[in-house]
Amino acid sequence: MKKIVKQAALASLAGITLVTSGMTVAAEPVKVGLMLPYSGTYTALGEAITNGLKLAIEQNGGQLGGRDVEYVQLDSEANPSKAPQNMSRLVKGDNVDFVIGPVHSGVAMGMLRVAKQSGAITIIPNAGLEAATNQLCMPNVFRTSFSMWQNSFPMGKVAYDRGHREVVTITWDYAGGKEDVAGFKEAFEEEGGEIVEEIFVPFPDTEFQSYLAQIASIAPDAVYTFFAGGGGVSFVRDYAAAGLKESIPLMGSGFLTEGNIAALDGAGEGVLTTMHYAETLDSEENQAFVSAYEDAYGVTPDTYSVQGYDTGAMLVQALDKVEGNTEDQDALIEALANVELESPRGLMSFSDSHHPIQNVYLREIRDGKHEVVDIASEQLEVPDDACKM
Repeated sequence: MKKIVKQAALASLAGITLVTSGMTVAAEPVKVGLMLPYSGTYTALGEAITNGLKLAIEQNGGQLGGRDVEYVQLDSEANPSKAPQNMSRLVKGDNVDFVIGPVHSGVAMGMLRVAKQSGAITIIPNAGLEAATNQLCMPNVFRTSFSMWQNSFPMGKVAYDRGHREVVTITWDYAGGKEDVAGFKEAFEEEGGEIVEEIFVPFPDTEFQSYLAQIASIAPDAVYTFFAGGGGVSFVRDYAAAGLKESIPLMGSGFLTEGNIAALDGAGEGVLTTMHYAETLDSEENQAFVSAYEDAYGVTPDTYSVQGYDTGAMLVQALDKVEGNTEDQDALIEALANVELESPRGLMSFSDSHHPIQNVYLREIRDGKHEVVDIASEQLEVPDDACKM
């Protein structure tokens, strides 16, 4: 009996299930820490990511590598100042095996400091902070979402191919907006286009009338923009109300209309965006996902839901590879790095910097839906040249 007890203790530490003399000793659950916003402005995003992740794991029998799963949810409040403390609480207090988060790039900065100190395996399911998989990259950090560059760069060639030669850009005067617009500018100028005016709006101002008058006076071939959430709704509606949409085509990265398309009330019809997912993607994987998500939660999934779902699918595949062993971190990181998914968004794998290699789609709003017009860039890899791992 002492031998069985000793073997059971060792098996528990190794994260496996032991079967001895007809007696099964259950392994400890895999502990998944979720550091996402469950209150405030970004609540819907946190919930969508959580729902998607749990759906993927439920479709695997609710297990990872043959072990049950325990979720530890912590409200990040999208508050960067609380990020290090919250991350430390999950890693050192709750002893989670993985940390999933965040939504907000400012929160990501605080989390990354603790990830570096602790070595905690961290998977970013949204924050587009470029540095996370570039200057601040590390072996234990992965991203299942995007960087601002990845969704904006493809639109530069699209704009040029559509005959636009002089473009005005407009965004909020903050890091996310500047990174996004820079990606578009890089590609557009490479093709031979010219940015005739760069307009930066104080964040989070949504009074756009004077800027729209400025655009009208310049009369460019097109406008490229990055706004999101309520700011995206205001800009698209004001742009249409000012009578600009018919004469000066409006383009942007997908966050301009993602998650807020119903609130546009028709003003977004014809707006072009580039994004790594669209709810209308015509594939077996996406159709099955949309159906399962709607059955589970009663709403149509969006990009945030897919990013959560693929995070869950990533854990399923990697934990199966290591047979549920979360103690051998090197083997686990290698398994995560080699994940390849037939995702609802299309084929997805990971670069050496642990950033997703994925399709970016050209979408047009038609009848209140993001219809896929084309693949703007196939299996696009982000040039994380500063990453040294």
